[in-house]
Amino acid sequence: MQINPGAAEFPHRQIAAQLKAQVRRGDWGPGERLPSIPAIAEMFGVAKQTVQRAVDQLRVEGILITKPGSGTYVRGTRRRLNRLSRGRYGGFRGYHTDLAARYRQQLVSVGRSPAPAEVADAFGVADGTELLCRRHLVRTDDSPVEVGASWFLPADAAGTSLERAEAFGRPLYQEAEEVIGRRYVTATDTISARQPSREESEILQIRPDTPVLHLLHVAYDERHKPIEVAQATWPGPMTTLTEEYKIPAPAPEQDPDPGLVLG
Repeated sequence: MQINPGAAEFPHRQIAAQLKAQVRRGDWGPGERLPSIPAIAEMFGVAKQTVQRAVDQLRVEGILITKPGSGTYVRGTRRRLNRLSRGRYGGFRGYHTDLAARYRQQLVSVGRSPAPAEVADAFGVADGTELLCRRHLVRTDDSPVEVGASWFLPADAAGTSLERAEAFGRPLYQEAEEVIGRRYVTATDTISARQPSREESEILQIRPDTPVLHLLHVAYDERHKPIEVAQATWPGPMTTLTEEYKIPAPAPEQDPDPGLVLG
Protein backbone atom coordinates (compact mmCIF):
# COMPACT_ATOMS: atom_id res chain seq x y z
CA MET A 1 0.00 0.00 0.00
CA GLN A 2 1.41 3.35 -0.99
CA ILE A 3 0.45 6.78 -2.21
CA ASN A 4 2.09 8.96 -4.84
CA PRO A 5 2.98 12.34 -3.27
CA GLY A 6 3.46 13.85 -6.72
CA ALA A 7 0.03 12.85 -8.03
CA ALA A 8 -2.65 15.46 -8.64
CA GLU A 9 -5.15 13.40 -6.61
CA PHE A 10 -5.29 14.15 -2.89
CA PRO A 11 -3.69 11.49 -0.64
CA HIS A 12 -6.95 10.60 1.09
CA ARG A 13 -8.60 9.99 -2.28
CA GLN A 14 -5.72 7.75 -3.35
CA ILE A 15 -6.14 5.77 -0.14
CA ALA A 16 -9.90 5.56 -0.62
CA ALA A 17 -9.40 4.23 -4.15
CA GLN A 18 -7.01 1.53 -2.94
CA LEU A 19 -9.28 0.49 -0.08
CA LYS A 20 -12.23 0.34 -2.46
CA ALA A 21 -10.23 -1.85 -4.84
CA GLN A 22 -9.41 -4.22 -2.00
CA VAL A 23 -13.08 -4.52 -1.10
CA ARG A 24 -13.95 -5.23 -4.73
CA ARG A 25 -11.27 -7.93 -4.89
CA GLY A 26 -12.70 -9.54 -1.81
CA ASP A 27 -9.74 -8.88 0.47
CA TRP A 28 -12.38 -7.84 2.99
CA GLY A 29 -15.79 -9.42 2.62
CA PRO A 30 -19.23 -8.03 3.58
CA GLY A 31 -19.42 -7.55 7.33
CA GLU A 32 -15.67 -7.95 7.81
CA ARG A 33 -13.80 -5.43 9.95
CA LEU A 34 -10.98 -3.38 8.45
CA PRO A 35 -7.71 -2.70 10.28
CA SER A 36 -7.82 0.23 12.68
CA ILE A 37 -7.27 3.79 11.50
CA PRO A 38 -3.77 3.93 13.08
CA ALA A 39 -2.87 0.59 11.46
CA ILE A 40 -3.96 1.77 8.00
CA ALA A 41 -2.12 5.06 8.52
CA GLU A 42 1.06 3.12 9.30
CA MET A 43 0.59 0.99 6.15
CA PHE A 44 0.40 4.09 3.95
CA GLY A 45 2.86 6.19 5.92
CA VAL A 46 0.40 9.04 6.42
CA ALA A 47 -1.31 10.82 9.30
CA LYS A 48 -4.36 9.25 10.92
CA GLN A 49 -6.45 12.25 9.83
CA THR A 50 -5.72 11.42 6.18
CA VAL A 51 -6.96 7.86 6.62
CA GLN A 52 -10.01 9.11 8.49
CA ARG A 53 -10.90 11.32 5.52
CA ALA A 54 -10.57 8.31 3.20
CA VAL A 55 -12.82 6.21 5.45
CA ASP A 56 -15.35 9.05 5.67
CA GLN A 57 -15.45 9.21 1.86
CA LEU A 58 -16.12 5.47 1.59
CA ARG A 59 -18.83 5.72 4.24
CA VAL A 60 -20.61 8.39 2.22
CA GLU A 61 -20.28 6.17 -0.86
CA GLY A 62 -21.91 3.33 1.05
CA ILE A 63 -18.93 0.97 0.95
CA LEU A 64 -17.98 1.09 4.62
CA ILE A 65 -19.91 1.47 7.84
CA THR A 66 -18.49 2.53 11.21
CA LYS A 67 -19.82 1.05 14.43
CA PRO A 68 -18.90 3.23 17.43
CA GLY A 69 -16.60 1.44 19.84
CA SER A 70 -16.18 -1.49 17.45
CA GLY A 71 -14.52 -0.39 14.24
CA THR A 72 -15.01 0.07 10.50
CA TYR A 73 -16.67 -2.69 8.49
CA VAL A 74 -17.49 -3.47 4.88
CA ARG A 75 -21.16 -2.79 4.38
CA GLY A 76 -22.92 -5.97 3.39
CA THR A 77 -26.01 -4.54 1.76
CA ARG A 78 -26.58 -2.74 -1.49
CA ARG A 79 -30.26 -2.67 -2.26
CA ARG A 80 -31.30 -3.18 -5.88
CA LEU A 81 -34.68 -1.64 -6.53
CA ASN A 82 -36.14 -3.24 -9.62
CA ARG A 83 -38.81 -1.30 -11.52
CA LEU A 84 -39.23 1.28 -8.77
CA SER A 85 -42.57 0.84 -6.98
CA ARG A 86 -44.02 -1.58 -9.50
CA GLY A 87 -42.52 -4.42 -7.51
CA ARG A 88 -45.03 -3.82 -4.73
CA TYR A 89 -47.81 -4.94 -7.08
CA GLY A 90 -46.05 -8.06 -8.35
CA GLY A 91 -46.41 -9.67 -11.74
CA PHE A 92 -49.99 -10.75 -11.10
CA ARG A 93 -51.10 -8.23 -8.46
CA GLY A 94 -49.95 -10.65 -5.78
CA TYR A 95 -47.39 -10.76 -3.01
CA HIS A 96 -43.89 -10.08 -4.32
CA THR A 97 -42.11 -13.14 -2.87
CA ASP A 98 -38.68 -12.12 -4.15
CA LEU A 99 -38.69 -8.88 -2.19
CA ALA A 100 -40.25 -10.57 0.83
CA ALA A 101 -37.43 -13.10 0.94
CA ARG A 102 -34.73 -10.42 1.00
CA TYR A 103 -36.33 -7.64 3.05
CA ARG A 104 -38.36 -7.53 6.25
CA GLN A 105 -40.91 -4.75 6.61
CA GLN A 106 -41.78 -3.66 10.11
CA LEU A 107 -44.86 -1.57 10.85
CA VAL A 108 -43.71 1.29 13.08
CA SER A 109 -46.87 3.30 13.74
CA VAL A 110 -50.43 3.90 12.59
CA GLY A 111 -52.41 7.07 13.26
CA ARG A 112 -53.45 10.54 12.17
CA SER A 113 -50.61 12.90 11.25
CA PRO A 114 -50.30 16.30 9.54
CA ALA A 115 -49.70 15.74 5.83
CA PRO A 116 -46.35 17.01 4.51
CA ALA A 117 -46.52 19.32 1.51
CA GLU A 118 -45.90 16.69 -1.20
CA VAL A 119 -48.57 14.38 0.22
CA ALA A 120 -51.06 17.20 0.66
CA ASP A 121 -50.48 18.32 -2.93
CA ALA A 122 -51.04 14.79 -4.23
CA PHE A 123 -54.37 14.52 -2.41
CA GLY A 124 -55.35 18.11 -3.19
CA VAL A 125 -55.71 19.15 0.45
CA ALA A 126 -54.11 21.91 2.51
CA ASP A 127 -50.66 21.43 4.01
CA GLY A 128 -50.90 19.99 7.51
CA THR A 129 -54.30 18.36 6.98
CA GLU A 130 -54.69 15.39 9.33
CA LEU A 131 -54.48 12.17 7.29
CA LEU A 132 -54.14 8.53 8.22
CA CYS A 133 -50.49 7.49 8.09
CA ARG A 134 -48.99 3.99 8.27
CA ARG A 135 -45.22 4.24 8.83
CA HIS A 136 -42.83 1.37 8.22
CA LEU A 137 -39.16 0.40 8.30
CA VAL A 138 -37.57 -2.12 5.93
CA ARG A 139 -34.51 -4.06 7.08
CA THR A 140 -32.10 -6.63 5.74
CA ASP A 141 -30.07 -8.92 7.96
CA ASP A 142 -27.53 -6.27 8.86
CA SER A 143 -29.11 -2.84 8.49
CA PRO A 144 -32.19 -0.70 7.81
CA VAL A 145 -32.54 0.12 4.11
CA GLU A 146 -35.81 2.06 3.85
CA VAL A 147 -38.06 4.32 5.87
CA GLY A 148 -41.50 4.86 4.44
CA ALA A 149 -45.10 5.82 4.98
CA SER A 150 -48.46 5.25 3.31
CA TRP A 151 -51.09 7.98 3.55
CA PHE A 152 -54.88 7.72 3.17
CA LEU A 153 -57.76 10.17 3.40
CA PRO A 154 -59.70 9.73 6.65
CA ALA A 155 -62.93 9.73 4.64
CA ASP A 156 -61.69 6.58 2.89
CA ALA A 157 -60.03 4.79 5.79
CA ALA A 158 -62.12 5.71 8.85
CA GLY A 159 -63.51 2.64 10.61
CA THR A 160 -61.53 0.20 8.45
CA SER A 161 -58.67 -2.16 9.16
CA LEU A 162 -56.27 0.44 7.76
CA GLU A 163 -56.55 2.27 11.07
CA ARG A 164 -55.41 -0.75 13.05
CA ALA A 165 -51.76 -1.11 14.02
CA GLU A 166 -51.38 -4.54 12.50
CA ALA A 167 -49.85 -6.21 9.46
CA PHE A 168 -52.22 -7.89 7.04
CA GLY A 169 -50.23 -10.80 5.66
CA ARG A 170 -50.77 -9.46 2.17
CA PRO A 171 -49.77 -6.30 0.30
CA LEU A 172 -51.22 -3.09 1.71
CA TYR A 173 -52.79 -2.13 -1.61
CA GLN A 174 -54.90 -5.32 -1.61
CA GLU A 175 -56.21 -4.54 1.86
CA ALA A 176 -56.92 -0.94 0.82
CA GLU A 177 -58.78 -2.01 -2.32
CA GLU A 178 -61.01 -4.33 -0.34
CA VAL A 179 -61.91 -2.00 2.53
CA ILE A 180 -62.10 1.23 0.49
CA GLY A 181 -63.90 -0.38 -2.44
CA ARG A 182 -61.81 1.19 -5.21
CA ARG A 183 -59.23 -0.54 -7.38
CA TYR A 184 -55.71 0.70 -8.01
CA VAL A 185 -55.54 1.35 -11.76
CA THR A 186 -52.63 3.73 -12.42
CA ALA A 187 -49.73 5.14 -10.43
CA THR A 188 -46.94 7.68 -10.73
CA ASP A 189 -43.46 7.49 -9.21
CA THR A 190 -41.38 10.61 -8.62
CA ILE A 191 -37.76 10.11 -7.56
CA SER A 192 -35.62 12.90 -6.11
CA ALA A 193 -32.25 13.15 -4.37
CA ARG A 194 -31.76 15.23 -1.25
CA GLN A 195 -30.05 15.39 2.12
CA PRO A 196 -31.65 13.29 4.87
CA SER A 197 -33.49 14.70 7.82
CA ARG A 198 -31.90 14.13 11.21
CA GLU A 199 -34.42 11.40 11.97
CA GLU A 200 -33.80 9.67 8.63
CA SER A 201 -30.01 9.69 9.08
CA GLU A 202 -30.37 8.18 12.56
CA ILE A 203 -32.79 5.46 11.49
CA LEU A 204 -30.89 4.55 8.32
CA GLN A 205 -27.57 4.70 10.19
CA ILE A 206 -25.94 7.07 7.73
CA ARG A 207 -23.99 10.29 8.08
CA PRO A 208 -26.06 13.50 7.90
CA ASP A 209 -24.20 14.47 4.72
CA THR A 210 -25.00 11.19 2.93
CA PRO A 211 -27.56 11.84 0.17
CA VAL A 212 -30.77 9.84 0.07
CA LEU A 213 -33.13 8.87 -2.72
CA HIS A 214 -36.74 9.75 -2.04
CA LEU A 215 -39.78 8.27 -3.77
CA LEU A 216 -43.26 9.75 -3.93
CA HIS A 217 -45.70 7.11 -5.17
CA VAL A 218 -49.29 8.11 -5.94
CA ALA A 219 -51.83 5.38 -6.76
CA TYR A 220 -55.09 6.31 -8.52
CA ASP A 221 -58.44 4.66 -9.20
CA GLU A 222 -60.18 4.51 -12.59
CA ARG A 223 -61.34 8.13 -12.20
CA HIS A 224 -57.75 9.24 -11.52
CA LYS A 225 -58.63 10.02 -7.92
CA PRO A 226 -55.79 9.26 -5.46
CA ILE A 227 -56.33 6.27 -3.20
CA GLU A 228 -52.92 6.10 -1.53
CA VAL A 229 -49.85 8.33 -1.42
CA ALA A 230 -46.71 6.48 -0.35
CA GLN A 231 -43.25 7.77 0.52
CA ALA A 232 -40.01 5.81 0.68
CA THR A 233 -36.50 7.00 1.47
CA TRP A 234 -33.31 5.00 0.84
CA PRO A 235 -29.60 5.69 1.45
CA GLY A 236 -28.49 6.92 -1.97
CA PRO A 237 -25.01 5.33 -2.17
CA MET A 238 -26.39 1.94 -1.08
CA THR A 239 -29.27 1.91 -3.52
CA THR A 240 -29.48 1.25 -7.25
CA LEU A 241 -32.59 1.82 -9.32
CA THR A 242 -33.06 -0.53 -12.26
CA GLU A 243 -35.72 -0.16 -14.92
CA GLU A 244 -36.11 -2.99 -17.43
CA TYR A 245 -38.25 -2.39 -20.50
CA LYS A 246 -38.81 -3.50 -24.06
CA ILE A 247 -37.60 -1.44 -27.00
CA PRO A 248 -40.16 -1.18 -29.83
CA ALA A 249 -39.21 -2.86 -33.06
CA PRO A 250 -38.70 -0.65 -36.12
CA ALA A 251 -41.94 0.13 -37.91
CA PRO A 252 -42.30 -1.85 -41.14
CA GLU A 253 -41.38 0.10 -44.22
CA GLN A 254 -44.31 1.16 -46.33
CA ASP A 255 -44.44 1.84 -50.03
CA PRO A 256 -44.66 5.57 -50.69
CA ASP A 257 -48.02 6.98 -51.59
CA PRO A 258 -48.20 6.76 -55.38
CA GLY A 259 -49.76 10.21 -55.40
CA LEU A 260 -46.81 11.66 -53.44
CA VAL A 261 -44.12 13.37 -55.51
CA LEU A 262 -40.63 12.94 -54.05
CA GLY A 263 -37.58 14.99 -54.95
